[in-house]
Parts: sequence; structure tokens; C-alpha cells
Amino acid sequence: MIDVHAHAVLEMVLGAAGEHGPELYEHDGEQRFRVGGYTLCGVRYRGSLYMDLEVRLQAMDRAGIDYQVLSPNPLTFFHHIAARDAVTFCRRHNDAMAELVARCPGRIGGLACLPMQDLEAAAGELRRAVEENGLLGVYTGTDFGRDLDDPALDELYALSADLGCPWFLHPAPSGIDGPLLDSRLRRFDLDLIVEFAYEETIAVAALIYGGVLARHPTLDVVISHGGGASALLYPKLRYAATRRPWAPDWLRQEGTFEELFERLWFDVHVGDDLSLELLTSRANVSRLVFGTNFGGWDSGVAQHPDATQTARFDENSRRLLRLD
Repeated sequence: MIDVHAHAVLEMVLGAAGEHGPELYEHDGEQRFRVGGYTLCGVRYRGSLYMDLEVRLQAMDRAGIDYQVLSPNPLTFFHHIAARDAVTFCRRHNDAMAELVARCPGRIGGLACLPMQDLEAAAGELRRAVEENGLLGVYTGTDFGRDLDDPALDELYALSADLGCPWFLHPAPSGIDGPLLDSRLRRFDLDLIVEFAYEETIAVAALIYGGVLARHPTLDVVISHGGGASALLYPKLRYAATRRPWAPDWLRQEGTFEELFERLWFDVHVGDDLSLELLTSRANVSRLVFGTNFGGWDSGVAQHPDATQTARFDENSRRLLRLD
């Protein structure tokens, strides 16, 4: 089984973003992880599968996962800090990820982070991460100070397509290195539940309505957690594409929205079998890939793809990641 949704914390990146950290330290016998002015408590990184490759491999064996694609910790996207610090951090991260993959290339692959504050630097780092470091694709947040359909991103999207590397989108909680979206999201872990789904759904809309997929027909974009609420909202999203006054003529054409929605890739870490059934009824099943948020708080959700689905997801992942 191939798992495309697994985050890693890399020792080499600690302190690489200047005053923003990241910093891992002990307080009252508990590990704490500081990113800028935000501190995560209650999650053990050092000595766990997040930072210890042997612990991860053993856990993968127990879970029946043959190959896992590792991505940056969303707390450390650093999309809103000074460009100089972001460039330094991303370069250090991508070098460290490549070194980790080299230790066990048959079991793990890696994804690159990019300094999205500086698009020229991001393009250079994308090319270096893929061509020199051998990373499999790009992994960014959904909010980096500009809309996903901003034409300024077109050269970067085109480069990703030309390199044949997929672009993974995964939200980060707001208020880490940028503004807090809504203080209510700090209650009950709603940033991890509601805010993530909100960001993923907006990403789907921007990529389709904003013309990104139409302008870049060979770009592969993967959205985490089944695209948030997009499967549930699919009828309204489709209806709006043909009826709302902002919809351009090309989007209003019959079948265009459906065609573009089927271009999107989604990981199927959605929560339970009923949610997965809804996603598979509306998304392109040839573009669904297996993901677990391995080791994360919700990695044990009650979701059990059958053997046929798992085989299909693996086939899709190999095609997406150009593993064959």
C-alpha cells in the first residue's frame, strides 16, 4: 500500500527560519514545538515516527504500508515570513528530506516545500529540489498571500507541469506565521477540522473557477482530505459555474465544470466509509490516492477501503508520482 499523506519533522531544519524557529524543547517533562509566536503542546516529535526513521518503518510495517511519501509539517510552511528566511528554510528542508529518503529509498519518498513569498526563488528551488535532490513533487499550504488562481503563479505551475511533478495542497492553521482567520477556530481544535475543510474547498473553487486547470492542462494538483467539503457542495459548485454572473463564458459551457473537477486529485483521508463513498461518487476515481496523516491525531479514523479500492489507489499513486 502507498500512503501519500504523511508528515515528517526534520532535525536539520530546527532553527533554520531565524527568529521563527522552528524550536523543539522540553518544558515540565513535555515536548513543545515553537513556530514563531505559536507553541504546539502535547505532541511528541523527537523519538517518535515523525523524526525517527526506524520507528516510522516499524509502524509502516504494522500498518501494511509499503511506501510512504513524506511531506513538510504544515506548521512550518512559513509562507508569511520574510522571503530571505523562507528561502533559507526551504533549501535546508529539501536537502534534509533528500538525505532522509536516501537512507531508505525503497520505502519512502519526499516532497519539497517552496518559499512562495518570492516566486523567482520558488521556481529555482522547485527545479533544484526535483532535478538535484530527487524529490517527487511540491507541497505547499493553501494560503500564501495570493489567490491560487493569481496569474503571477502561472510560470510556477507551468514549471511544475514541465517537470512532471505533482503539486500537493494542504492547509495550515492560520495564526502561525500569518494572520489568524477567526479566533473561534482556536476552540475545540476547529482549525484542524473546520478551517482545513474551508481552505481545501476554496482551493477547489479557485483552481476551477479561476482557470488554473484550464490554463495548465497537464498540471497535477492533489488536495488533502478529499478536497474538504467540495464533494458535499458539488451540486452547488457545479450550478454556480453555469449560472452566476461572474462565471466566464468558457466555464459556462456544458460539461466544463465536471471535466475540470475530474482533473483534480484527492487523497481519501476523509473520515469514514460513508464520506469516502460520497467522494468516489463525485470525483474521478482514477485520481484518488490513499492517505493516512500517519501518526497524526486523526490517523485512526474509522475508514476501511476494501482490497479493490486499495489496489486502485496504489495504481493511481504510482501514476501520479511517476514511480513506474
